[in-house]
Amino acid sequence: MTVERALATVRDAPFIVDVLRAADDLALAASRNGGRRAARTLTRAIHDPADQLTAIAAVHALGRVFDDEADAVLSDLLSHPQGFLREHASWTLGARLPRLDAIGRLVAVVATGGGFAGMLAQRTLISWARSASDHVALALEGAIAADLDHQARARLVETLGLVPGELAGRAVIRIAADPGEQPASRLAALAALGERGSDPAAVELVRRLTGRDTIGATGQGPADDGTDDAQQLRAVARLAALDLGLIRPGPPSASPVRPTVAQLFLHADIDRELTRSGVGDNGGVATLLLRLGDALAAETQVGRVLTLSRGSAAASFAALTEPADGGPDHLLSPVPLLQTPSGAAAAWPTRIAAERAVRRALRHHGPVDVLHLRMADVGSLAADAVAHELGIPVVFTLAPDPHAVIHSLDMTGALSRADFGVVDEQEHYWFRARLVQRLAANAAHNVLFPRPELEHDLHDLLGIDISAEPHRYTVVPEGIDIAVSAAAHADLVTATTTATGGAPALTALSEQIAGLPVHRHGLPLAISVGRLHRVKGMATVVEAWATDPELRERCNLVIVGGDLASPSPDEQGQLELIRTLLASNPAAAEGLVLAGHRPNDDVARWLAAARSGLPPLLGAHGIYVCGSLKEEFGLAVLEAMAAGLVAVAPDGGGPATYIESGVTGLLVNTREPAAVAAGMAAALELAARPDRDQRVETATTLIRDRFTVQAMAATLAGVYAGVTEPSRR
Repeated sequence: MTVERALATVRDAPFIVDVLRAADDLALAASRNGGRRAARTLTRAIHDPADQLTAIAAVHALGRVFDDEADAVLSDLLSHPQGFLREHASWTLGARLPRLDAIGRLVAVVATGGGFAGMLAQRTLISWARSASDHVALALEGAIAADLDHQARARLVETLGLVPGELAGRAVIRIAADPGEQPASRLAALAALGERGSDPAAVELVRRLTGRDTIGATGQGPADDGTDDAQQLRAVARLAALDLGLIRPGPPSASPVRPTVAQLFLHADIDRELTRSGVGDNGGVATLLLRLGDALAAETQVGRVLTLSRGSAAASFAALTEPADGGPDHLLSPVPLLQTPSGAAAAWPTRIAAERAVRRALRHHGPVDVLHLRMADVGSLAADAVAHELGIPVVFTLAPDPHAVIHSLDMTGALSRADFGVVDEQEHYWFRARLVQRLAANAAHNVLFPRPELEHDLHDLLGIDISAEPHRYTVVPEGIDIAVSAAAHADLVTATTTATGGAPALTALSEQIAGLPVHRHGLPLAISVGRLHRVKGMATVVEAWATDPELRERCNLVIVGGDLASPSPDEQGQLELIRTLLASNPAAAEGLVLAGHRPNDDVARWLAAARSGLPPLLGAHGIYVCGSLKEEFGLAVLEAMAAGLVAVAPDGGGPATYIESGVTGLLVNTREPAAVAAGMAAALELAARPDRDQRVETATTLIRDRFTVQAMAATLAGVYAGVTEPSRR
């Protein structure tokens, strides 16, 4: 196929997800039929302002053309005013030979771009440093000598720390030893010393710094755990000493006969009590991993479980060095990302810190026999690289994400060829789609969520034919711990039949409702639980309820999730949308409760109360509403059904496999607020019907039989045993 013909296919593709696949054919055509003519054809497409989607495809195809003109164009794109073109050029150049005139531009992207663009430019510089280390080191040193803000300087120091050779090593040691250095830059230099064990000066400096009572530090810098700069510098120096073997780690748990399984989610702070549930990206995945880890550890086919999540450098050091009395079967190991916690979309610059911390944890807590990855995020990017390095097989949970979101936005007109690049600069759809493709192809086994049209969706959205290699795929429904729902119901019975007042969570809910006007007391609840993120559709739920006067008068609406005191950018965006809706519908403010995040056990009690009521403030026969644009499975929906609530949920993805619309819930088009409102009204009718006890029994029996976390663990244990059995044998 010629480049021109392949390019026409990209331009004529009906949907954005089709372009993601057609771009592969364009790149293949460029590699086979490259040359000056192909380079000029692709360059014209790159500079077409009306089609940003094709422009991105053309950038990646140009990276496959072996021609000096292609190199020159890609280098020039590093200075292009459009940020998305700078990003994709930075990415594409990583697969080409070093180009001296591009090194300085890549360094500038690292320094000024930061974020995702900086991560991509950093990857390319590190790749080029293997064969041009001195050129890259000199360019970075020159940039570091400039007057930069502390974040830009730290990014450059981190990059310099990954450049091999004496020239880079001397500079990194000088920065790490300087007590007057900016704390963020010094942290980056100290972390890098742990990988320079062949340099006696680096080893001696780490030995000296970890032997002191304190580390001199001045200035202000970001801390990952609220400690002062000197404490964090000391913790990072100790981690570097661990990497160099200068500090003896705590005794690792005995290697079991059965396999050790590692799982991770780096955008959550997972603790045993799930106290951060609903904040930022601490959503259903965080809850699932904690409870799944416990259930897996109880399985006869699994020896130990290691769950990695975000944490401080000091907590990580403690977990690696303090004895654990033989070690619990389910270990929680913090991964220090060395920056203020951020959401998944903004966490890409933590790739290097994540890689180092994951490598350290897997080595110490090992031998790890299999690593389970679930997201197309920086954690999976980093952990996959470490697993490949350490020879650990990977199991990947494959879902059409971000493909389903892209297609949904494409269908509503919220995403188009004309603005794809600008949106991609924030959401990184192209990179994440490629990461899913790579993880699925390289995984020892892929786990799939149940979907009504599973094979069709994977083929149409991802281009994957699972029937071609069925032995590489297993459908595994997620599950919940029904003991949590049972405990919540018992607390509710206590609260309504005794004078003790019940659990504090129920008192907190009563106080929220008591704060509403008196005429709103006694109404049933519509409740929605989840992260305050555009994909979760919380603002859509509010719009559906607030703009329907009849629905609004029938129930109060409670939104559970988000950090209301210090919202992230995603959370702030949803809160602003909700405020705008309330400004247009002022009467809605009388019945809306924004409760913020609550621990998962508290949420279970609120769900139970929504069904049974808490007289006189809260009426019975409430409902649950999920307004997600897409829901791969929907753990919160299952938890609501286990509590006996009628659930309104998306008509695609996971919920459609377990909700019987009109019986146990309502499946609606969550892209349309009017459809969500109609579903809520019908759900209220269904919840109050005389046969509601039969409906509840149908739903809870389904969950007990098919969707418990114990059932999920049993299926996954079989998958892990199959993956690890050959090597263990």
